[in-house]
Amino acid sequence: MSEDNDLERMAKQIADFFRVYPHDEAVAGVAGHIRDFWTPRMREQLAARVAEGPDGLDPLVIEALGRLQAEAA
Repeated sequence: MSEDNDLERMAKQIADFFRVYPHDEAVAGVAGHIRDFWTPRMREQLAARVAEGPDGLDPLVIEALGRLQAEAA
């Protein structure tokens, strides 16, 4: 399994955990977890994966990553 697949799997697990929360809280929870516990390199790799095309990625992860990118700008 490639590192990108590992990141996708981990991101999906985070999204699955927060999915029971209201949507805005779920997005904030996923974003917060990725911001607080993932290294910058991991975040960059996930962002690159989304930029390639978000097919197959969890929508909560995509939205959370967009929130993180907006915070960084």
